[in-house]
Amino acid sequence: MKLIVQIPALNEEETLAEAIAAIPRAIKGITSVEVLVIDDGSTDRTVEVAKEAGADHVLRMSSHVGLARSFLAGIEECLALGADIIVNTDADNQYCADDIPALIEPVLERRAQIVVGARPIREIESFSPIKKALQRLGSWVVRQASGSDIPDAPSGFRAYARDAAARLCVVNTYTYTLETIIQAGRKRIPMTSVPVRVNKVTRPSRLFRGMGQYIKRSISTILRVFVIYAPLRFFFTLAAIFALPALAAVGRFLYFYATDGGAGHVQSLVLAGVMLAMATILFAVGILADLIAANRTLLEDIRARELLRRPVRAPRSEPSLKTVAYADVS
Repeated sequence: MKLIVQIPALNEEETLAEAIAAIPRAIKGITSVEVLVIDDGSTDRTVEVAKEAGADHVLRMSSHVGLARSFLAGIEECLALGADIIVNTDADNQYCADDIPALIEPVLERRAQIVVGARPIREIESFSPIKKALQRLGSWVVRQASGSDIPDAPSGFRAYARDAAARLCVVNTYTYTLETIIQAGRKRIPMTSVPVRVNKVTRPSRLFRGMGQYIKRSISTILRVFVIYAPLRFFFTLAAIFALPALAAVGRFLYFYATDGGAGHVQSLVLAGVMLAMATILFAVGILADLIAANRTLLEDIRARELLRRPVRAPRSEPSLKTVAYADVS
């Protein structure tokens, strides 16, 4: 049983060595543990530090492509290297690496194919009360969209079984955390979570500039993924928002028509006609989007089979270094 811990990194020369050194190399039930660092176009000594710190593999993106694309490139590289289990963690050493055995335990016991590390949000001193409230709200929205019970959706400390990792296909370029949970929930991939510890914060997050940007991007990500993976429900809900008031307007006109002949209430029919037209358009869009979603699901299944069929790359005695272009991982 081979475990690969992947670490997406962007200009992390100060903390990367500590993050790599903290990864346990002997875990019960695992025959080998390897470390893969994904360099997302760093301009500092991230690659050199990764090699010096003992990373087994370094995957260099030819340019900065963002966290989501780096994550997906790492997943594909881990599969090519023959990983049975993939653990994703951060290069800033935010998560306690000693919890990796607990994180992969549900995968080893076949209780789940995806495990998300749930941080003690209430106890993290670096999180403001507003951020803690938004974390809980965002996780609740993701649970509703995915049908899962994951308490800490934004957590990047995760374990993936090989089959589950191959079925992931990130569309968003901002972050993978919310999308992969919603996607896995819609695909009925078994998921669970385990409590994990966090280390002392060494620097502020680089993923977003402020709370406003975080909220804006998170909302847009959730809406986009929900439209992609549940288009029928999304557009039918919008259609109902227009159709129900339209029916009420028609009922209003019929009431006045029955009582006083309907004189002066034609505007109710005009408004109802416009809203029913909008509802019909949204209904049709929902049908078309659902057909497109079905076709995309077939393409994703084909992609997963191709990833799993690829021959496993032969191991090397020295750390491997590979550079890929953006087009190679999309």
